[in-house]
Amino acid sequence: MIFISGEQVNKILDMQTCIQLMRETLSALSRGEAIQVLRTAMKLEGRNVLGVMPSALLAKNIVGTKVITIAPDNSYKGLPSHQGVVIVFEAETGSLKAIVEGETVTAIRTAAVSAVATDILSRKDANSLAILGTGVQARMHVEAILQVRDIEQVYAWDRRLESAVKFSKEMSEKFDISIVPCSTSEEAVKHADIICTVTAAKEPVLFGSHVKKGTHINAVGSCTPDCRELDTELIKVCKLYTDRMESAIHEAGDYLIPLREGAIDEQHIMGEIGDILVGRISGRQDPEEITVFEALGLAVEDLAAADFVINQVEQREKSR
Repeated sequence: MIFISGEQVNKILDMQTCIQLMRETLSALSRGEAIQVLRTAMKLEGRNVLGVMPSALLAKNIVGTKVITIAPDNSYKGLPSHQGVVIVFEAETGSLKAIVEGETVTAIRTAAVSAVATDILSRKDANSLAILGTGVQARMHVEAILQVRDIEQVYAWDRRLESAVKFSKEMSEKFDISIVPCSTSEEAVKHADIICTVTAAKEPVLFGSHVKKGTHINAVGSCTPDCRELDTELIKVCKLYTDRMESAIHEAGDYLIPLREGAIDEQHIMGEIGDILVGRISGRQDPEEITVFEALGLAVEDLAAADFVINQVEQREKSR
């Protein structure tokens, strides 16, 4: 059995490569070239979950599943919130190709998908970024958004100001960019052209009254029907897109809570970002529109990323 570690994943799967890979994968999904079903989530103690996420990319002759634990409060314990593995098989024979450490795959591909959404939905002249949250995904999202827009200023917020200060210092040194730690989310987002919410919040941390016209938002942190990062007013006024409609109508609290309140109707989601990529639907039409990408995270994204890493490992072994 071949096991590929997170360290190996980091060496092989750079952000720019993963962004292109996610663009291709989401396009394939929208063209009907992938099998993607809802994840199975078994609730554990508190907010913890064990998830099983199967998918297939038949054109690439691969099928697999990610098995993952999600512990939202781990960020306050110095531990990753997402831990698991991606198991990849050959679709034709059912043979196991490899098992890939899932925490690193998840971290990179989640931010890469947000970068794809940002590239197709944010204004081309967007140059300021707000990050709400300071965990692993916050760090990955700074790197990813810098790949698709010429960001000149970053603002960071966390419930703990000391975390925002530490994050700002580390990331500004790593990417040689100005990052300002903010004491409130309103302060962080009021000048931002792009906002990424990457928190473990149960209740809104981003409010419509604080977001300026023309902003693009990647809502990443919430993936259960009873939790949300965005308030109802923001969802009402935005153009809302997602990675998978089936996932959104079952799992997205950012959408489902306003729907239950009667603030929006079932047609409020414009469609999937893959449909924009293949030209089936339109994205931003006006520079003053507020666009939101509701990211639930898809197994097919993990499968594509893990298989890329496996193939690179095999090629490097053969060339020795």
